[in-house]
Order: sequence, then structure tokens, then C-alpha cells
Amino acid sequence: MEFTSRQLRAFHLVAEYRNFTRAAEALFLTPSGLSVLVRELERQIGFRLFDRTTRQVVLTAQGGELLEITRPALHALDDGMCRIEQAAKRKNRRINVGTTPWIAANVLPTAIREFRDRHPGLEIYLFDGNLSALAKRVELNKLDFALGIFDRILGMRRVPFFRFSLMLARPDDGRPVRSQTSSWAELGGETMISLTKDYPYEQLTQKQLEKMGVVCKRGQTVNGLDTQLGLVEAGLGVAVIPSFGVMATRNRKVRVTRLEPEVVLDFYEISNRGRKLPSEASEFAAFLKTFLTRKVSERQ
Repeated sequence: MEFTSRQLRAFHLVAEYRNFTRAAEALFLTPSGLSVLVRELERQIGFRLFDRTTRQVVLTAQGGELLEITRPALHALDDGMCRIEQAAKRKNRRINVGTTPWIAANVLPTAIREFRDRHPGLEIYLFDGNLSALAKRVELNKLDFALGIFDRILGMRRVPFFRFSLMLARPDDGRPVRSQTSSWAELGGETMISLTKDYPYEQLTQKQLEKMGVVCKRGQTVNGLDTQLGLVEAGLGVAVIPSFGVMATRNRKVRVTRLEPEVVLDFYEISNRGRKLPSEASEFAAFLKTFLTRKVSERQ
């Protein structure tokens, strides 16, 4: 004799609710689908389990006996599966997070170490890539969440993560700092070390310069923030950088000041709208917000 746990579960739910419709809802089936499971079980064991009328569903004597015999086994199966699932979750505690290369190299490693110190046994895997690669991995559930300057994407949950402002980086000549702010107008005639136009904050910088009517001398165009700051440190020009980039000025002879009027851009956290974010991933994202804010404020 062969029968399935799903058939037994259907039988137990009908016995509990005394109603096929309510039992079907509990098992996420249609009433007709539930009836098929019960009829198959009755056919396999060779006797009727319920007396059914238009008003009520009542266990037969044999059905009552089967209920008592199978109840402990079904409860034991549920308890065992729950214990195995919980053990697997404890063993395979893992977060997959992605962000753009500079943030991945200069922010996430320290943040991961600090968070893991508070959560022993938790593994955090980091992927660095461009915005399109990050979004694709989130869509395929290969990343729990990703951080970057994302536009709205169909099927993605997009949450503001960090608001940064544009700042001016100059070579540090050792003279006392007169002001912590600079104006966009001061950039007129300066040699500008720029990033490539695929960086959203570079696009914003050029738009603001045009809006303010400020004309700069064209300096080198590079692919990364570290290279940009290295050229500034060498005295080859100035650069407009995002405020989180002040962390890259550590151990460099570069002076960073706020630009006025202030120009801001949002950094976002994206996740797959069709998937609930694991609780530890949500906790790590919240920790990262605080961590990034703290690190930026330390350097300003």
C-alpha cells in the first residue's frame, strides 16, 4: 500500500475543518483538487473516510481510527522537517551583496569584518561590478541586494540608501585652510581631472558646470576615483568627487572642501521585488547605512 504525506495532510485538514473548502484553502488547493487527494487515499486503503452530505462532512469509524493512528506520525514528520530546516539555515547562513568596484574595495571589506564580529558564523560574499551587472544578478537572485546609483528598474525594490554631495579635491600645499567650502565659480580656468561619462556623478558634475557657466581646462579622463585623486595629489589638476570618496583621500596630500551651491545625488539599495529579503541581509543593509555615514563624517 502506497500513499503520500500530501494525501494524509489533506485527510487531516478535512477531519479538522469538517469542510472541504476551508481545508483546501489551508493546503492552497482548489476544493476539487483536495477531493481528488482524498478519493485517491480512500481507493488505496480500500474504505471510505468521510460521510458527506450537503450540510456536513463526518468521519467514518474507519476514518476516525486512521486519524488516531496517523496523527503522531504526521506530527513527528513536521517536527523533524522543521528541525532539519532550522539546522540547515544555521549552517548555511550567508548574505550575497554587490556594489560598484570602488565601494567594494574601500568600504565593504571593513564593514563586513565589523558586522561578522557581531554575527559569528555568518558568511558575507561580495560581488563588485558595474550597475547593469549588479542589477542582473539581483534579478536572478544571485545577490540579496546591491548598492549603487540606480535608476528605477522594473521588478526591483529601490530604497534610498545614502545621499551624497559633490565636493572639490585639490592638491594639499600645506598652507592653512581658510574655508571648508568652495564655490563652483572657483573652478573657472582650473584643469579638471575627470572620470568617464558612464559615472552618474561625472554626468552631474558636467551638468552643474554648464548650468553655472563655468569653463574648466580639460585635464585627463580616467576610469577610477583612486587614479583621479592620484593625479590631483601630483598637482596635475583638481577634481569633483562624491562625498563618500573622501575616504579615498586617507594618506594622500589632497584637500577636500564642500562645493556650494550643494549638489546631491542618491545612492540606492535594490533587491528583487518578488523575493523577501532575508532578515540578516536587511540587518546588514541597515548597519551599512550607519557605517558609511560614520566613515564619511570622520573624513570631513
